[in-house]
Amino acid sequence: MPWDRPARHPWEIPLLVVVIMFTAVAYLLALLLMTVELFADPVVDEKGVEQTGSIVTSPYVLLLLFAPVLLWAGRGLNLATQRVNGVKMSPTQFPEGYRMVQEAAARFGMHKAPDAYVILGNGQINAFASGHGFRRFVVVYSDLFEIGGAAREPDALAFIIGHEVGHIAAGHVSYWRQLGMFVAPWLPLLGSSLIRAQEYTADNHGFCFRPHGASTAMATLAAGKYLNTDVGVDEMADRAALDRGGFVWLVNAMASHPVLTWRMWALRDRSKPGPMFWRPSAPQPGLIPPRGGYPLNSTPPALPPKPV
Repeated sequence: MPWDRPARHPWEIPLLVVVIMFTAVAYLLALLLMTVELFADPVVDEKGVEQTGSIVTSPYVLLLLFAPVLLWAGRGLNLATQRVNGVKMSPTQFPEGYRMVQEAAARFGMHKAPDAYVILGNGQINAFASGHGFRRFVVVYSDLFEIGGAAREPDALAFIIGHEVGHIAAGHVSYWRQLGMFVAPWLPLLGSSLIRAQEYTADNHGFCFRPHGASTAMATLAAGKYLNTDVGVDEMADRAALDRGGFVWLVNAMASHPVLTWRMWALRDRSKPGPMFWRPSAPQPGLIPPRGGYPLNSTPPALPPKPV
């Protein structure tokens, strides 16, 4: 519900536990290989020449051995990049976005609001959250402010900011969590499923913060910042129950984010968690599509924000 505390997707923690177990096994195997290599006798061929090749020098083994340092350095470089190139939201720079970040953090019971930066979007619709050390931050691409400006849909921007702050509130950007998920990209289906569950959790945060912005935010992800008003969100969401097939299932299973039709369905139907592996079922199949068809979307295109 909009004013309750945001719910964590029920698949998130079980999948996280399984992924951490796989990651721990991978770390132990890398350490075991290194230990064996250090204490084993050198291998020589029939001519008595010592073999110089080693499995420890495999890029995958080295990646696991140095994962804590690589992850720490990568997070630090990411934060430094935003600090030196991004526009930091403040009461005087992007004040509307700054206020939304502060309100979202308070809404989710966070003791400290994360820093927030705006970077050049060049037409891309994107935002992300991350952290380094004790710092947490949100990055919003500049094109999203054309959607969130006074002449457009500020609720859509609020939903997206609530989604990203929700990642932080739910612990998704924690260093230790990401270290435990280090092998997730190499776990077919399992790793992507965990990330999809996290995205549903973040969507729950965005919905709790600004429920009225969910439909416009999804329409923007589907058709962009200028044509989002031409999207019939209900019509697109209904296809989640209609579009079927093995390849549809595979596209969702391999995706890091829930496919848009399923995601729209989940944001519209708040009675159950977002669908993870199987397409949702319509409670009354005869009403999809509705009798008489969908209403014509005749909303005029929004004007760009007026120059200051």
